[in-house]
Amino acid sequence: MPIARAEAFAPASMGNVGVAFDIMGLAFREPGDIVCVEWDDAPGVVIAAIEGDDGCLPRDPQKNSASVAAASVLKQLGVARGVRLTLRKNLPLASGLGSSAASAVAAAVAVNALCGAPLSRAELLPACLDGEAAVSGYHVDNVGPSLIGGITLITGIEFDNIFRLPVPENLHFALVTPDVAVPTAKARAVLPSHVPLRELVAQTGAVARLVDALHHGDLEALAAAMESDRIIEPARAHLIPMLSDARAAAKRAGALGLVISGAGPTLCAVCDAPQVAQRVAAALGAVYDAVGIDNTTRHTRVCPDGARVLSVA
Repeated sequence: MPIARAEAFAPASMGNVGVAFDIMGLAFREPGDIVCVEWDDAPGVVIAAIEGDDGCLPRDPQKNSASVAAASVLKQLGVARGVRLTLRKNLPLASGLGSSAASAVAAAVAVNALCGAPLSRAELLPACLDGEAAVSGYHVDNVGPSLIGGITLITGIEFDNIFRLPVPENLHFALVTPDVAVPTAKARAVLPSHVPLRELVAQTGAVARLVDALHHGDLEALAAAMESDRIIEPARAHLIPMLSDARAAAKRAGALGLVISGAGPTLCAVCDAPQVAQRVAAALGAVYDAVGIDNTTRHTRVCPDGARVLSVA
């Protein structure tokens, strides 16, 4: 029986992993976006509905990361028919959780499933990047981990440039997303155009230390390496309210370290046990509650497998 409908999930992600700007990313188990696609007689992609975005996302299919990725898959497969797309946004916009990437990945995976799943994850990557590029630029540090899962080292835009790194067994995270939008374009605009050689050497060493810590399962070294960014975080710190207070509160509650997730404003604390992550999440929420800033907290882990098909019918 021909497939008439397919639904896929793609997880949130954290670009940079603290110190590794644009060259590392990881996928979180939750939250994530869901895209449902159905065949349409007219060619192209129609956005039937978007849920959970408070009306903020564009309904123009050429300007939405999900519909652009969906159209790219159809073009890649040479499919003449079109699709109707429903996007369920469970990720806040401009949050540092790879929101546009998750939408693009979920759409690409859903359309591929609707067509009988002829494309591999490697073959889907270009369509996912097309979707991300329509909104945030041609970056793999969110798309890559959202598509394949895990913790990834990224050295280019081809699938062969994405390398999976070990995930320590006891790695847990506490996240807080204060209700303050930090668009990626704004976060990139404040970055320095020149970096002193001394800072570059220190940054390179910190990235190497991070990779070594993952291979050894050393969470204390991992957290220290993630926190040792001397270039990107100092430039962006003023965009994140209560950053220093949140870091201090997280560590008092048992976190090993805390970094900005992607461009922010989400903050990610590294923890070594689920109960610690729960406690740290509560402590982070309390920091923002105390100053009247709405926020969302959660505790989560690395998503090992990335995007997945939820249903076909």
